Amino acid sequence: MMTKKYKLGVIGLGEGRSIMSAALQSDRWSLEAVCDLNEELCRAREKEFGFSSWTTNYDELLQNPDIDVIAIYTPDQLHFTHIRQAIKAGKHVICTKPVLPSLDDAAELLRLCGATDRKLFVGQSTRFFEPMLHQRRDYEAGKHGALSVVESHYITDGRWFLDKGWSKQKGFSWMYGFMIHAVDMVRWYLPDVSEVTGYALTSDNTKEHGMDAWDSLRFLLRNPSGQIAQIAGDYTLPTLGQHVEPSIACVLRGTNGTSRSEYSNLQYHAHFAGEDPVTQTFEEKNDYYFRFEGKSHHAGEYQNYIEYFADCLDHGSSPLPDAAEAIRTLGLMLAMERSARAGGVPVKIDDVLQEFGI
Repeated sequence: MMTKKYKLGVIGLGEGRSIMSAALQSDRWSLEAVCDLNEELCRAREKEFGFSSWTTNYDELLQNPDIDVIAIYTPDQLHFTHIRQAIKAGKHVICTKPVLPSLDDAAELLRLCGATDRKLFVGQSTRFFEPMLHQRRDYEAGKHGALSVVESHYITDGRWFLDKGWSKQKGFSWMYGFMIHAVDMVRWYLPDVSEVTGYALTSDNTKEHGMDAWDSLRFLLRNPSGQIAQIAGDYTLPTLGQHVEPSIACVLRGTNGTSRSEYSNLQYHAHFAGEDPVTQTFEEKNDYYFRFEGKSHHAGEYQNYIEYFADCLDHGSSPLPDAAEAIRTLGLMLAMERSARAGGVPVKIDDVLQEFGI
């Protein structure tokens, strides 16, 4: 089958820095134009990438007939508006997570996507990190047997975030900016999780910054089949170190084997029936995944997911997460919040979604 090279427009050049790098290095994509309200940031990206096709006017991207896909990396509260404008302009859309900051516009987003053949793909980047890709292939090959438990965490000492101005803004949440990666790992393997119970607290480390955002969270989930998941997050406490306690990990436990994928360690551990335990390392791909200062921008994941999206566009298939999957993840996260606020009372996800007409 002939494959097309798709043309990309990007709005939001903070996080959008990674997708610029991804598109410029991909054989499946051509970076057509980029946009940010901050002209200084546009000029910085021009200098960094040698890419001069930029604008501070989003309408110029939308009206460009050569652009096939708009990639949205603007603040969360602008996502719905920018998605709607892009789809109405006839563009496919990539949007960073979370697709929406709340469920308020979720029903309208589903109606918008259901009324068009334009595709919306939500960039849950952790799915596209090398160890997670290997774990998924083993899972799809049936090597785990019948899956019983999924365990996922995002644990990091992120106190330096609390010194940034935007962390003081109303609505700052470790759940939606950080823990969503661990939540998405669970939903990737147990998409039908239906009920959650859990607890959360705010440590003294966060209170010292004059804030009251939960920074330690623990949740248990289950689906109608009885499969179990657990999700953990800690964000202002000292860690054991990346080599012992990777920032993000996903563990699958099944009747025929167990595996653990890690981020930002390029490591995958597995033990399947009839095989010795094994650890695979992918350090040779470090420079592919981490292209900028340290490991602050994991651009290789972005390249993996835009190439996955190109394959979906080639075949006319729905990329995942799409709007429906991403919105159910938001419903799960609101159920998590409600359970924690109620002191661990179980909350059903469908009850939450129905309140919003979903």
